Amino acid sequence: MSEIDIEQYKVDEEPFYHAHGNEVAQYEAAYAARLPVMIKGPTGCGKSRFIEHMAWKLDRPLITVACNEDMTAADLVGRYLLDADGTRWLDGPLTTAARIGAICYLDEVVEARQDTTVVIHPLTDHRRTLPLDKKGEVVRAHRDFQLVISYNPGYQSLMKDLKQSTKQRFVGMDFDYAPAEEEAQILAAETGIDADTAQKLVQIAEAARNLKGHGLDEGISTRLLVYAANLMKEGIGAVDASRMALVRPITDDEDIRETLDQAIDAVFG
Repeated sequence: MSEIDIEQYKVDEEPFYHAHGNEVAQYEAAYAARLPVMIKGPTGCGKSRFIEHMAWKLDRPLITVACNEDMTAADLVGRYLLDADGTRWLDGPLTTAARIGAICYLDEVVEARQDTTVVIHPLTDHRRTLPLDKKGEVVRAHRDFQLVISYNPGYQSLMKDLKQSTKQRFVGMDFDYAPAEEEAQILAAETGIDADTAQKLVQIAEAARNLKGHGLDEGISTRLLVYAANLMKEGIGAVDASRMALVRPITDDEDIRETLDQAIDAVFG
């Protein structure tokens, strides 16, 4: 196997992350013990940014996998490929991470089929191994390897949930949107938008989040607030930017749209 360039997986610059609890210390303790970590929280609340920040802080390579329902076990561990010389083995992202001692982040892991996620089990207990059945090899995880998974509990269902046999292999961390004042500070620091506008955007987001379960599957995320602020910085008016970034992406229901549009008009009117 050719040597892997670890530097390509390093996070070169510090990703902006505003801690609003003791999550940094908790994660550092979990990493020190090489415990697998499960992060749960709503869409766009900062889960992925947090992992990027921690990989940078710990100076560890980070390999991220965006899970989906078509992902197979081979997509994670690897497969044989045909080339001009016959066949060659290509490691998947999970195998690569285990070999080089990276943090492997499986984003929205419940989107993957349950028969796919079971391949992570040997990596999440005392064995810390990854059997490559097709290759006849057992990869022993590098001492710095850590597995992290995330998902949004708001979308749980009988068809899309982790087995208990998988859940109980992880320590868990709950994430949520920051309190309003802190979220406005995050928004201002992330985008350079003025504090008053940041507070108004957060006010709109809170109104939408109160509708979750009453017409909305999910509220307005911090990520969408950043989008709205960036549109404003490009010269789009506050009302139009808010409608583009905060309302149109999350619902097609005319009544909900009208309710949120009215909230935007009231805040920026």
